[in-house]
Amino acid sequence: MQTRRDFLWTASLAGIALTAPCAVAQTRGEPMLTRKIPASGAAIPAIGMGTSGSFEVSPGGPEYQALKDVLKRFFEGGAVLIDTAPTYSNAEEVLGPLLAEGGWRKRAFIATKLSRVRGRDEGMAQFKATLKNLRTDKVELLQVHNLGDWQTQIEVARELQKQGKTQYVGVTHYVESAQDALADVVQKTKPDFLQINYSVTQRGAEKRVLPMAKDLGVAVLTNRNFDDGALFQRVKGVALPVWAAEVQVASWAQLFLKFALSHDAVTAVIPATGKPDRQSDNLKAGFGPLLSAAQKADLIKLIG
Repeated sequence: MQTRRDFLWTASLAGIALTAPCAVAQTRGEPMLTRKIPASGAAIPAIGMGTSGSFEVSPGGPEYQALKDVLKRFFEGGAVLIDTAPTYSNAEEVLGPLLAEGGWRKRAFIATKLSRVRGRDEGMAQFKATLKNLRTDKVELLQVHNLGDWQTQIEVARELQKQGKTQYVGVTHYVESAQDALADVVQKTKPDFLQINYSVTQRGAEKRVLPMAKDLGVAVLTNRNFDDGALFQRVKGVALPVWAAEVQVASWAQLFLKFALSHDAVTAVIPATGKPDRQSDNLKAGFGPLLSAAQKADLIKLIG
C-alpha cells in the first residue's frame, strides 16, 4: 500500500518529469524522452549526468565556473537526474553549493551512494555527511556502490528509505566481470534501481542484467556509455552512419547514448562532463527516434 510519504515523493517526481521538458518543447518542439521507474510509476527524463571526474574541481576556479553553465543547460534542457558519490573526491561538496546557488535542488533527482564503508554505523555516518555536503535533507536515490558490504549497506539504505531520507534504493557496479555478482544481488534483494556499465563495445549487461531488471521491475542507470572515452578514439576521423539523420543524431556522443537508450530495460544514461557544449550535445540524445535493431547491429559492426 502506498503511504502518504510515497505519494508525495511520487507526485514531486512526476512534477519534475512533466514540467522540466516543457522548456525544451519551446525550443525543440518536443519533450525529452522519459522512462517510467517501475517501483513508483513516475516518469523520469532518460538523459542524466554523472559527476565522477567532472565535478572533482577546485571551488571558484574556471572549471567550477563552467559547471554553473553545465548545470544550467542540463536543467533548461529538461534533465533532472544527477549521479554522484561521497568517494568521488569532493564532487558532492561541489555539487551541493552549485545546486543551492542556482536554485535547482527542487528540480534535481539526486542519486548518491554508500561507498567504501563497512557496518551500519559507518554507512549512517557517511550518509549524514553526504546530506550536509549536498545541502539537502534527503536524496531521491541511495545506491550501494560496487556491491561493497552490500548485505549490510542495503539494509542501511532501506532503513533510511523508511525514514524518508531516500525515495529509492539501488545497487551499482561498473565492470563486466562483476555483472553476474550484481545480477545475483538484484535477484536476492529486488532493489528499486541498479546501475551498470553498458556501451556499444561493452554489451555484457544484455546477457543477464538487463533482462532480469525488466522481468523484476528494476529501473536501470547505465554508466560508461562512452567506454571511458575509448569509443571516441575508435571513430576518430570516421563519418557518422548514413542513417544517423533518420534518428536525429548529429554527433557520435549522441549516437552512443542513443544506443544504450534503445534497450527498453534502460531507464537513463548518466554521461559525465564539465564542458557546457558537451552537455548540450549529450542532451540532444534524448530527442527523436531511437535506434532500430538493424541500426544497432550496423553500429556494432562499424565500431568493431
